Amino acid sequence: MSSRNFIPLNIAILTISDSRTEENDKSGHFLVDSLNTAGHHQIDKIIVPDDIYKIRAVMSHWIANSDIQVIITTGGTGLTGRDCTPEAVEILFDKPIKGFGELFRSLSFEEIKTSTIQSRSLAGVANGTYIFCLPGSTGACKTAWDKILKAQLDYRTHPCNFVEMMPRLLEI
Repeated sequence: MSSRNFIPLNIAILTISDSRTEENDKSGHFLVDSLNTAGHHQIDKIIVPDDIYKIRAVMSHWIANSDIQVIITTGGTGLTGRDCTPEAVEILFDKPIKGFGELFRSLSFEEIKTSTIQSRSLAGVANGTYIFCLPGSTGACKTAWDKILKAQLDYRTHPCNFVEMMPRLLEI
């Protein structure tokens, strides 16, 4: 057991969908419930359509807000014509976290086999804010949260985690 104390993070959730509403946003609600259960703080939750500029507007506002440490998106990472999350978000990254998408697809392969190749899940850092873009399915969000994010957003995780790097993200 770690001798470190848990550090709650301020997290915003962005659901990207042309069809989701607050009533039927199962993936967004799963992420909110999961982060709250883990002891983190939900700072905001918004639903936006699959529109590059609307996604960038919300993300840019949150990235500029020093009270938000983590942004998790759900939706828009697939291959259809309307799926545009990677195109909207990648340009905002100061640094991509390449291993996130690779690890997510590896873990997802255990559950949905080759269908995971359709996911363009990605992550990065922008202005000291971690950004994780997940598929829209609740199962995919559960995989990402339970098998990656829950541990990496917990300061007590050894040998290393994203939280312990936070003070150094804006170093020049």
